[in-house]
Amino acid sequence: MELTDKLEILADAAKYDASCASSGAPKRSSEDKDGFGATTGMGICHSYTPDGRCVSLLKILLTNFCIYDCQYCINRRSSNVPRARFSVEEVVKLTHDFYVRNYIDGLFLSSGIIQSADYTMEQLVAVARRLREVHKFRGYIHLKTIPDADPLLIEEAGRWADRLSVNIELPTHDSVSRLAPEKNVHTIKLAMGSIRRKLDEKREEPKAPSFAPAGQSTQMIVGADGSDDHTILNTAETLYGSYRLKRVYYSAFSPIPQSPKSVPAAPPPLLREHRLYQADFLLRGYGFTAGELMPTSGNLALDVDPKLGWALANREHFPLDLNRADETMIARVPGIGIRNARRIVELRRIRRIRWEDLSRLRCSMKKLAPFIVTADYKPAEGGTSSHILRRHLADAPEQMNLWPELQAA
Repeated sequence: MELTDKLEILADAAKYDASCASSGAPKRSSEDKDGFGATTGMGICHSYTPDGRCVSLLKILLTNFCIYDCQYCINRRSSNVPRARFSVEEVVKLTHDFYVRNYIDGLFLSSGIIQSADYTMEQLVAVARRLREVHKFRGYIHLKTIPDADPLLIEEAGRWADRLSVNIELPTHDSVSRLAPEKNVHTIKLAMGSIRRKLDEKREEPKAPSFAPAGQSTQMIVGADGSDDHTILNTAETLYGSYRLKRVYYSAFSPIPQSPKSVPAAPPPLLREHRLYQADFLLRGYGFTAGELMPTSGNLALDVDPKLGWALANREHFPLDLNRADETMIARVPGIGIRNARRIVELRRIRRIRWEDLSRLRCSMKKLAPFIVTADYKPAEGGTSSHILRRHLADAPEQMNLWPELQAA
């Protein structure tokens, strides 16, 4: 099979893995004058970092052959799809050639499981080692970790890769047992734990050998099982707390031709995936808990974002006096983000906050108006009911249709 044909098959097969952002990678090119590649360049858009940079990654599978038969996966053993496999040298050559043509800034490499977990992990590690040692590649490398592989192989992967990821795939043990019976949640979490321990060792001993400086991430598939957003967010919160993950990624389930009856025939709304990303950001950046965002079972609202949904459900905290409230609470006001909350606190050391200040900060004035008090503004006495506010502030239908193009990586 020609290399271009393999690339077409294995790049398409990799699109179902969302966990490929390159945030947190070190600027190796400034530390080492030898070699090629960088983690900070601009190029073809494949992924976005949290600071808004657009980076390009060669995102492929080493192979889409797999000995597992996970019901939600297009590459499962029983799936009738075209199969292909790269050699280690072919992946190295593609990465090198694409970089020197300015197509990419780095490599995201995953794989189906072939022969055994150890053999597959050895192949992934060999690609990264060859790029670093032989070709002096200084760009970003993200390796998907095979949970059942020897811990020594995972440790070596962290030596060459910027980020490692172990996909938990589904939010509950029962769902994994039912839809991916050859996988073991306990083994997945053991792999996450071993990566965390190595990261902690590096943090405590800076002179220790480099280990996955951009940390670890995971992915959960949304809509392949019956888990609601309450369950998904609680699982994400536990993963962040237990394993210090950089990110949990969410991937809306995509039905596959001739899918087994154990998985849904229709995909979930893509907007649901986006709302989970928004809620996840509130967990990581705003100090919200999963219990605050989803106090009961069910899914996140699709018509309003999670922060607005929380504010509408907790009107007792509002309107908030921006000249008295602490920074954390100001950041919880719909239409005001973390950066502007910090700016508001800094500004009020000089003078009292006025309505015009918020406009100059480019806050979302329509959203924040019912929830704040300034030196020259306060909402009408009694306020508007949450039901009416929800109708007034809900996303317009045309905005809701844009979310597939605006998904966070």
